[in-house]
Amino acid sequence: MKREEKEEIISSLVENLSKYNNFYIADISNLTVEKTNKFRRICFNQNIKVSVAKNTLIQKALEKMDGDYSPLFDALKGSSAIMYSDTGNAPAKVIKDFRKTSDRPILKGAWIDSAIFVGDNYLDALVSLKSKNELIGDIIALLQSPAKNVIAGLQSGGQKLSGILKTLENKGS
Repeated sequence: MKREEKEEIISSLVENLSKYNNFYIADISNLTVEKTNKFRRICFNQNIKVSVAKNTLIQKALEKMDGDYSPLFDALKGSSAIMYSDTGNAPAKVIKDFRKTSDRPILKGAWIDSAIFVGDNYLDALVSLKSKNELIGDIIALLQSPAKNVIAGLQSGGQKLSGILKTLENKGS
């Protein structure tokens, strides 16, 4: 590979790494062509971009980025695929679901909103992370809950009061 080609790949990696807040590095080696295509199709349907590059080029791209990515450098061994996503837990869910039928991909490392996770042992923790939209939904539900309780209490109190008035009215007749 010529130097110009390497620089082009590095700049493409830097562009993708800058574009997405979250990326995962996974080992997809030993997957058959059929399984690799299936994995890529699943990722595409989940809005996850997948690219494969040499580890040295990935490391050089990370070195050009702002921030400290050095803990991920030890994970750059063997075959590496990068999964880019806007949602922090989406790649982890895809990996976990895909591993129900295969022993790969293996999570090597992840960068999620400036937090670094190295090793496959973090997969379950990453799956359980909530996305930004899920957190916003939880907050809205928590904020609505007290208001709904107050409204329900007022409505039930009104029904009780009208029941009491009807009972008194019937007794008076």
